[in-house]
Amino acid sequence: MVSQNSLSPDYARLLVKIARSYYDDGLTQKEIGGRLGLSRIKVSRLLSAAREAEIVQIRIVAPEDDHVDLERALEARYGLDEALIATPLKDDAEHVRIALGEVAAHCLVRGLRGNETLALTWGSTLRAVVEALALRDWPEMRVVQSLGGLGRPDADVYGADLVQRTTRTLGARARILSAPGIVPTHDIRDALLADPQIADTLSLAAKADIALVGIGRPTPDSVVRQSRILTEETVAELTTLGAVGDIGLRFFDTQGKPIAHEINERIIGLTLEEMAEIRRVIGVAGGKEKFEVIRAAVRGKLVDVLVTDLGNARRLLDDIES
Repeated sequence: MVSQNSLSPDYARLLVKIARSYYDDGLTQKEIGGRLGLSRIKVSRLLSAAREAEIVQIRIVAPEDDHVDLERALEARYGLDEALIATPLKDDAEHVRIALGEVAAHCLVRGLRGNETLALTWGSTLRAVVEALALRDWPEMRVVQSLGGLGRPDADVYGADLVQRTTRTLGARARILSAPGIVPTHDIRDALLADPQIADTLSLAAKADIALVGIGRPTPDSVVRQSRILTEETVAELTTLGAVGDIGLRFFDTQGKPIAHEINERIIGLTLEEMAEIRRVIGVAGGKEKFEVIRAAVRGKLVDVLVTDLGNARRLLDDIES
């Protein structure tokens, strides 16, 4: 680093003049060059020299409720592309979902140009994300269902409805997966996967630019058990095998490793391996009961971006096992 004391008075004066013109007066480098008889490239180099000599000292002042340092610590510890922390007004489940939805919606939309393919899973947290989206007009964008239908077709937490609502809000095109999410046997699954429309939809989902996924845990009050999407016997078997949660009904253990269970042969939807090939997977989950499954998802690199609440963020950093 060059010391200010080592600079000649004339050179130091020039650096100060250029720095004030650029940072205080808001002139462009081209405008400064025109006034001082310098090229734009020369002005750029002199601005760099002013920073090196600490004539220009940039200080970043974060808002008081900012959690950027905590987010950056999470990114470093778990190898995430990005971590985002939501701060709900209250600690109950609904307020947590609303806060997560708002943060995740902003995260999703800010990186879109309007011509991408977006894959969606399902769940009440993803519903909150969809409800927080602002209106857009992106007719070249496609939103695709990555897991077949579950429960009633009109239920607002399931894939088809979330895809339709997202496309209406974003002015995009919908691609619905016209098949059940779970079927009775693997033979039925194989027959449905042979259907060109179903196969093409899943292929489109696997090649998506971005995936927005919920991170679920089969607690007694979860949708997957309340709606009897899985039997109690199946849940018990998965738990015995070490499952702590799922993404798109693909269950994984505490290290984020897929659980080998016959249910995988009856699901019509993307596998964890296929999701891992998607360039940017945004995982959204929060609440005290979700800590173990969130930790497993980031341990296993199942998501590239994590949107969670402040409580889980702090627990993830304090966790001595990771």
